[in-house]
Amino acid sequence: MQKWKLITLAVIVIILLVVIVLPRIAKIIFIKQAEESANSLLKDRDVQSSTPIDKNDIKDLPSPVQKWLINSNAIGRERINAVRLKQEGQMRTKKDGPWMPVKAEQYFTVDEPGFVWIADVRMAPLVHLSGIDTFKSGKGSMKIKLFSIIPVVNANAAEIDSGTLMRYLAEMPWFPSAALGPNIKWEGIDNYSAKATMEYKGVSVSGIFTFTENGDIESFKGKRYREMNGKYELNDWGGRYKGVKEFNGWRIPEKGTVIWFEEDGEFNWFEARISEIEYNKPEIY
Repeated sequence: MQKWKLITLAVIVIILLVVIVLPRIAKIIFIKQAEESANSLLKDRDVQSSTPIDKNDIKDLPSPVQKWLINSNAIGRERINAVRLKQEGQMRTKKDGPWMPVKAEQYFTVDEPGFVWIADVRMAPLVHLSGIDTFKSGKGSMKIKLFSIIPVVNANAAEIDSGTLMRYLAEMPWFPSAALGPNIKWEGIDNYSAKATMEYKGVSVSGIFTFTENGDIESFKGKRYREMNGKYELNDWGGRYKGVKEFNGWRIPEKGTVIWFEEDGEFNWFEARISEIEYNKPEIY
């Protein structure tokens, strides 16, 4: 075989290795490490049967929150202490940017608030991002890697602790009994809205939930830290819930939209649909 053909073949093999094989290996390693983090979160979770929720448990809550919990089928059900779910959706990094398909798994604990979100984002054919967002023991962390190899984001800071707790509060409607937890305090505003303040491990966040006339949860809005030009700033953040659906007897929003509320309009950057959710099953998929 001519020398130039050997060189060409070698180049092709190297390209295939870099573009296909290495990212696949890296993705397997990334997922394994992410699953270890989820297992650590779920370890020793107490999901034993508890006293069913009754109307006395919700009587001191603002009226729209009471109505929402009743509408969620909370009365007569055991409290949720662990959650696992799968979601699919799309995200973008700027208002006029392209939407990128996302598939994710997420695990929550309630008695000690925490979560692990493991995501795969397809940027283009053969190009993907692997991401893990965590909140454990009051500390938040966000890691994103291109091809599961090249670090794009590796964030750990007090602002991340606050931001991930804020995310937990906003995603609480997927496991409604958490609204009764000792870490959340409610303040009524009117017949269709209430303010929730959550404190955990020295971090405090708050936001306003709004509800429809029939008692379904509709939206959430509060202040969340956002990195802008290398600095963290408090910005208006939240989202909307859509498509109420019954999962395992609980009526929860099937879909959610995450939004940064900017001066020149809304930046809708993430949309997701829950494809599967299970309660009090502290195991990874």
